[in-house]
Amino acid sequence: MMRTRLVWFTSGFVVNGAAIAYCLHRDLSKDHYLLVNQLKHNFGAMEARVSNLESVPHSSNAQEGGNSS
Repeated sequence: MMRTRLVWFTSGFVVNGAAIAYCLHRDLSKDHYLLVNQLKHNFGAMEARVSNLESVPHSSNAQEGGNSS
């Protein structure tokens, strides 16, 4: 009788632990995927802005040293 209870307790404990581990792993992998995609999107937008700034021609005032007085 004691062995049967121990076996059921152990199997229940293992199944609950596996379910918790599965949920945590799924949650963490989803967060990792979302973070990677967000970083790719943000760096792509930043690269586009930098590229746009690099393509803008400089004004003659900035080439002369920027003295406006």
